[in-house]
Amino acid sequence: MCTAAALGQAGPVAAAPPANGQYSAQGRATDGAQPVSYASMTQLNGMLAQLEESSKSTQADLAKLRIERWKTDGNSKKQTLANVDSIQRNLQGALPEIIAQLRAQPEDLPTTFKLYRNLDALYDVVGVVVEGTGAFGSKDDFQSLSNDLTTFEDTRKQLAKRIESLSSAKEVEIVRLRADLKTAQAAIPAAPPKKVVVDDNEPPKKPVVKKKKPKPATPSTTAPPAGQTPPAQAPAKPQ
Repeated sequence: MCTAAALGQAGPVAAAPPANGQYSAQGRATDGAQPVSYASMTQLNGMLAQLEESSKSTQADLAKLRIERWKTDGNSKKQTLANVDSIQRNLQGALPEIIAQLRAQPEDLPTTFKLYRNLDALYDVVGVVVEGTGAFGSKDDFQSLSNDLTTFEDTRKQLAKRIESLSSAKEVEIVRLRADLKTAQAAIPAAPPKKVVVDDNEPPKKPVVKKKKPKPATPSTTAPPAGQTPPAQAPAKPQ
């Protein structure tokens, strides 16, 4: 089953700040950011204690099953054994890990929802095993597992209400923070614009005209008219 395959999977959880409320020193987040309300901690501790007790009871009841003695076909027995193995692995691995994460961050919504999803998957697979036990197992085994299933369902309903309450509280906190941000932004004075002073009495400046440098004259050599010999140069005087 897809639900059985999903059991035992647990991943990292993002942190979120606890919601506001009446605070007590007995309930504080591990990071020291904000204290958690006493009522919230009391509710969570009672819920987790009930869940841990139900987990132990379910593991013990599953271990008592004698599925190999059931009067049914081999495929049904094989499927039930696989479901029981998935439930046991989840109760011994994934579920305790999520509970520890939630105790470290009591009002973290992602972790709370993660526990809800895990309980939802557990409820479905345990329900299938309970149906098989009722059809082929003993009455005592069926009654014990039915009680375990009822406890899982009760815890799941409590967790759903807690998710709704935490979501509402965090929504109120977000609205308040947005209002505080707008108030703080409105209180910041705007920087005055820079002024440029223009003196109308100052005469306008004449543009600077660059003078062109005259080109040096090049000596020209003119040839004598035809039939004339160039004048002889005077001999240099002796020193």
